[in-house]
Amino acid sequence: MTETQNNAAAAAEGQASCCQGGHASGPADTPRRGLLIQGLTALISTAIMAIPATLGGLFFLDPILRKKQPTGGTGGGSARKDEQGFLRLNVNREAIPADGTPVSVTVFDDIEDAWNRFRNVPVGSIWLRKVGDGPILAFSSVCPHLGCSVNYRRAENDFFCPCHTSAFGLDGRKSNEVPPRDMDGLEVSMRTEGREDTAGSEIWVKFQNFRRATAEKIPV
Repeated sequence: MTETQNNAAAAAEGQASCCQGGHASGPADTPRRGLLIQGLTALISTAIMAIPATLGGLFFLDPILRKKQPTGGTGGGSARKDEQGFLRLNVNREAIPADGTPVSVTVFDDIEDAWNRFRNVPVGSIWLRKVGDGPILAFSSVCPHLGCSVNYRRAENDFFCPCHTSAFGLDGRKSNEVPPRDMDGLEVSMRTEGREDTAGSEIWVKFQNFRRATAEKIPV
């Protein structure tokens, strides 16, 4: 074989070796690209699933988190309700007549259900009265008979329920046999800037509802 033929054969072998090497590196790159694409796809899928799951969790946890927040306190005049359930009324001691005439007062409170909170809305009404410099007395305006509203009759100077003629004295005691018990009295706390003070002018009441048509006074 001549020198020229030897050189041609060597060149051919080198070209074949190069081609074989090129083909060998191609399949190794393909799995790496596939793994990268799969990783990115998994990461994006996880993020897409995590966003609604997080929002859903916050939606269901929201009522629990809001219940843990304090609704008021006894330390300041701006509080409307304390930890014992006393509500500050929109009237003060000076607004209640000293001659014993009852005054109807609307009670406001915050109402919460599972997802909503309504602030400072009417939740009921009560009767307040005092005689001279005596203590403030509070009575629920709900008749203990069947739950109608008890009115004040100025002419008879008593409390009267027009639904079934239940009648009560101004001290809340029943005056006929229609109601099963006396009017439901409520706890009263006199305060100054939310702090207990028997000489204070703020009127705080523990507003409650009670079971009807029973001789016993049972909170509900």
